[in-house]
Amino acid sequence: MTRSGAHKLMLGFLFTCITMMFYCFSAPSFRTNTPRFPGPAPCANKSLKWQMKKDSFSTTKEEHCVPKVNLMFLKTHKSASSTILNILLRYGEKNGLKFALPSGRNDFSYPSTFTRMQVKDYRPGECFNIICNHMRFNAPEVEALLPDDAFFFTILRDPALVFESSFHYYKRVVPLTWRIHGENKLRDFLNKPQIHFDSEGFNSFYLKNLNFFDLGFDNTLEPKDPIVDSAIHDIGERFQLVLIAEHFEESLILLKDALCWQMDDLLFFNMNTRRPTSVSQLTPELRAKAREWNGVDWKLYRYFNATLWAKVDAYGRKRMEKEVKELRQRNSEMAAICISGGMAVEAQDIRDQSMRPWQPVGESSILGYNMRSNIAQQYRELCRKMLTPEIQYLTDLGVNLWITRLWGWIKTIFSL
Repeated sequence: MTRSGAHKLMLGFLFTCITMMFYCFSAPSFRTNTPRFPGPAPCANKSLKWQMKKDSFSTTKEEHCVPKVNLMFLKTHKSASSTILNILLRYGEKNGLKFALPSGRNDFSYPSTFTRMQVKDYRPGECFNIICNHMRFNAPEVEALLPDDAFFFTILRDPALVFESSFHYYKRVVPLTWRIHGENKLRDFLNKPQIHFDSEGFNSFYLKNLNFFDLGFDNTLEPKDPIVDSAIHDIGERFQLVLIAEHFEESLILLKDALCWQMDDLLFFNMNTRRPTSVSQLTPELRAKAREWNGVDWKLYRYFNATLWAKVDAYGRKRMEKEVKELRQRNSEMAAICISGGMAVEAQDIRDQSMRPWQPVGESSILGYNMRSNIAQQYRELCRKMLTPEIQYLTDLGVNLWITRLWGWIKTIFSL
């Protein structure tokens, strides 16, 4: 072995050790039972002072409604959830709402099951308006933090695309992928997943039914297992709306209607998008294999895609088309106002380093934005917030992301 080869091998070994130590330190072990904490009763009966009446439309007629401000968004992985997160952070900040934020990192000790003790500066009995960071869902613990009128929603994406994105993004922290050789590891994995997958492997949940795992369930179940049908029923009962990433704008319009929000509350730029050359193009055969391998997520997705379109039909197709057109027009106007060049750019081309998005280990594939320098005063703050990546926004809200930043430093060292 050459000296450079030995050097790389040693760095790889050290990186593996540090990665596993870091995860063991920052993410508690999985819990099979829901933890219970003594203390005052949950906040379900507390009234909130932030609600203000405004006019909106229901699915049937114009009526007077009250904007919903008590929200639980389950931020699923690789499903356009970072864009939703930015919308919620802006809405909550603008309206003076109280966030339940993580402590030390940008998620609630994922992949451990959520407990309210993971919330920054939590005090027993404390009540919040919005929970929206990554977690492994745990309904009783989440419900203990929110008023009883809280609106629960989440987002799903075609599991073939979730798998492709997760495989690419997390491949350097999932040792199961390291032993796959060849130029196309994704294809090789999908051709023989039973050989490459081990449910006991470190971070193996990233490789199978990731959305189902995020929702708090066993990701190794098979689609025909009755537990899966029961879980899907429970999800439908707990979450008032499940958005679909492939129909993002239609989903947002339904969300606007359900929350009694205004169109301006939903303006967005796509966050955490990848460089096109980093995306593995799935052939029809590989897409089918990815859906089969992630069969529970595929069943989950098809069920809630159907419920979404049932809601669209109830809302009215023509009315939906009109609203989507307006949303796209407003987003285009904001892009022209805010974004230099009008589109996302490579991370190294972002002039303001404080606006560069978080990157996966060992590469820089996530795009970001340059903000125009001559923005009118009335739009300047909105533009900056719409363009601010998750890590920086959480820091602005007062989260001390020391664990996340330590992990970023380790990544940088081993990327040299």
